[in-house]
Amino acid sequence: MQLTSARNPWLQSIRRAAAAGKPTEDGLVVAEGAHLLEEALKPASRKRWVIERVFVTAEAREHFPLLLAGDDFELVELSARAMQATAGTETPQGVLTLLRPPAWDWEDLIVGQRLPVLILDGIQDPGNTGTLVRSAEAFGAGGVVLSKGSARVSNGKFLRASAGSVFRIPYIEDTGAKEAAERALRSGLLVFALTPSASRSVFEAQIGDGCALVIGSEGRGISREVLDRAEELRIPAQSVESLNAAVAGSIALFVSQQQRHAG
Repeated sequence: MQLTSARNPWLQSIRRAAAAGKPTEDGLVVAEGAHLLEEALKPASRKRWVIERVFVTAEAREHFPLLLAGDDFELVELSARAMQATAGTETPQGVLTLLRPPAWDWEDLIVGQRLPVLILDGIQDPGNTGTLVRSAEAFGAGGVVLSKGSARVSNGKFLRASAGSVFRIPYIEDTGAKEAAERALRSGLLVFALTPSASRSVFEAQIGDGCALVIGSEGRGISREVLDRAEELRIPAQSVESLNAAVAGSIALFVSQQQRHAG
């Protein structure tokens, strides 16, 4: 199939979703670029995510022949002008993928309490949120809770920052951070909140497993109702009051991994 008009209703719907950072009307996530398609094609990604359709330009089709050789998804060729009008980035690579995300539940995240769960409390910046999801996969977290007010998985910048990790790690959206903390406690997990003023550091607590790590936004921090249900921990730092949320969360996840390996 080939589409040349940027006014095509189908493409306009995709453009609206990409611009708003939301799923399409059919509930599909718009992922731009060859790298995200490559990540989505990995066997671990395809266990839960479904590639519904891939849009490419003729130039991209010639440039990525092996990447686009799959026969289990629909390939639609767009004119360069139609791709430019549809994509959410200023300089699209000529590859745009529509994916159907999985429906995860809490049990998928806690993995028998063997791995930590990351709870993001209203982190709106999609770059920070995507980076934390990437770190969660890199350092072996069981899953991520993207609480209400946090950037959504369908946000293009989030997808690029996650570098494909979101296709492989369990996550839950649209739940409150307070509800997530309470659910963690009911599941037998300890809840730790990263705050710069805490008396104990992450090196002094057992965060290797059986716990949830809460990260708040740099501006607002962690909500009081979550702090009331958690033990506060800090990342030791010199000469600065606090760390970027993605940096702090990544350090805590690394320490958690090291504790598991040491045990």
